Order: sequence, then C-alpha cells, then structure tokens
Amino acid sequence: MILQTFMRENIMGFPERRLRRLRSNENIRRLVRETQISIDDLIMPLFVRPGKGIKQPIPSMPGNFQMSVDKLVEEVKILEGLGIPGIILFGIPEKKDEMGSDAYADEGIIQKAIIALKREVKNILVITDVCMCEYTNHGHCGFVRTDDRTGHFEVDNDMTLELLVKESVSHAKAGADIIAPSDMMDGRVGAIRQGLDENGFEHIPVMAYSAKYASGFYGPFREAAESTPGFGDRSSYQMDPHNAAEALREVSLDIEEGADIVMVKPALAYLDIIRIIKDKFKYPVAAYNVSGEFSVVKAASEKGWIDEKRVALEILTSIKRAGADIILTYWAKDAAQWLRK
Repeated sequence: MILQTFMRENIMGFPERRLRRLRSNENIRRLVRETQISIDDLIMPLFVRPGKGIKQPIPSMPGNFQMSVDKLVEEVKILEGLGIPGIILFGIPEKKDEMGSDAYADEGIIQKAIIALKREVKNILVITDVCMCEYTNHGHCGFVRTDDRTGHFEVDNDMTLELLVKESVSHAKAGADIIAPSDMMDGRVGAIRQGLDENGFEHIPVMAYSAKYASGFYGPFREAAESTPGFGDRSSYQMDPHNAAEALREVSLDIEEGADIVMVKPALAYLDIIRIIKDKFKYPVAAYNVSGEFSVVKAASEKGWIDEKRVALEILTSIKRAGADIILTYWAKDAAQWLRK
C-alpha cells in the first residue's frame, strides 16, 4: 500500500507511465523506432582474381567467393538490382613481387575489373581498396626494408606513399568512383589527394580507413585476399586495440589531409570508437563489419545455436546506432534481400 501511494504521488512514474505501451505490437514499435537500417547504408566487399568462369568459394566466409572478372560482373548486376549503392573491390593478382607492381599496373586485376564493371553496370558505385598487402610477396602493406643481420623489418612509410599514389591514380584512370586507402601509412591521405588532383581527378572522393586496428578479426579476410604476412605482423602500422584517443588523432589528421569519409575497422568490437568519432567530428563515418565478425555468426548459425538473420540485422543496427553512416559488410546482399521483404 505504501509503495502504491508513493507511485501515485510521483506523477512521472509508474503506474501512470508505462513504457511497455509503446512496445505492445510491431506497428507501434515501427512508429517509435529510433534507428533504421536501410539498403542505402550498405557496401558489399568483393574479391576478384585472374581467369574466366571462376567463382571459387571462400571456406571461412560462407556465401563469399573469389571471382574472375566475368563472374564479378554477373554478381554486381545482382547487387545493383537489389538497390545496393556500392561495392568495394579487393584483388588477388596473377603474380606478386617485392614492390606490389600489379597494384598499379594498367593491366592489373583491379584495373581490369573496374573497366569491365563500368562497361556493364551503370548504377552502382565502384570503390577500390588501396593497399599493397594483396600484391606484395611478403604480404605487408607497403615497401619493406629488412636488416639482414638482425632480421628486423620495417615498412618504409614514405616510399610506400609513392606506391599508394600510383595505385590510386591507376584506379581512378580505370574509372573508380571512390578511393579507399587502408594501409595506415602516415600522410597517405594527403599524398593520394594531391596525386588525384594533379591528374585531373579532383572530383573523386577519398574514403580513408582512418582508425584501422591491428585486430584478430581479420583472419578469414586474409584467406580470401591471400594477404597473410609472410613474417611478423602489422602492429607497427595498424592501431593498438587498446587505444581510443589515438583514433581521434588519426581521424583528425585524415580530415585535415582531405579525407571525405572516415572509417573505423573493425566495427562490432569498436562501436565506442564509431560513436566518439561521429560525436567529435560530425563527419561521414563508415564502419567495416569485418570477416571475423561475419564468420563467427555464420559458424554459430550452421551449428543451429543462433538465428543468423536476426543476429546479423541486430549487429548491423548496432553499428548504425553507434553512429555509422555507411556499413561495409559481407551481409550486404543478404541484408538487402531481408530488408526488401
């Protein structure tokens, strides 16, 4: 009785205020829903390799494939039909070398893919990942100098910038709509912006992987892109997972250097980083829902432990709710189909 009297005197509380009133059926929930995931938010990552008629499954990423250019075009036409606004391309070259020369070759695998897509598909953005790891024979993201006596290696930041500019300009010449550098070299956004502008591509945006962490969630991707480092790891140039304030410094520098969109990678383990970056800079923010985040859900779903569709949409909604404007995700195709229904 005392509790009832107290509650009735507290006009703002129970029982006058019952928050469950706005949860009672799906149409009410739709009306008051704060965060809506949309097909418009999605970018689909795709892997392209040399050959013809190839659509090779990636075992650790069910539903994803390494595709030859002809099969890639077929897949992108389907994505276009679903209303997905963009794709991002990763290349597996025919040959790899110390300088990653296929990354910036006129006849490189990405360049061929862009040209074919622009000829066959008219209403989808072609974004290109700019990095050296898929193209070098050592698997690191730039030009490597090694001390023969100690075995110590270092990725030469400034030498790598020259290669990244060449790669970016070659992608732009082939017809790329957005350039997305993921290498995490210092100064690469400014160098790429200058290189694009000097070659008449001032209209092409740069989507920078600004806060890219040295994460354990990249394992399946490295199988898909055949980019596992042959020695060492990438901790000397990708961000330490323990740091948040450093992400703000990285993003601030990329914006100063001319980035049009900034990215956080991975997404799910770094929702706090997405939020602080969005709140701080009020800039377009992309988030990469990476391979490991995708594959653990796929594996649990195959065991029958979780409902993949429900969990996937919950994850994508959480990334959007954290502040992401754009989500790169291997669920883009599935999510587009789910959302259309």
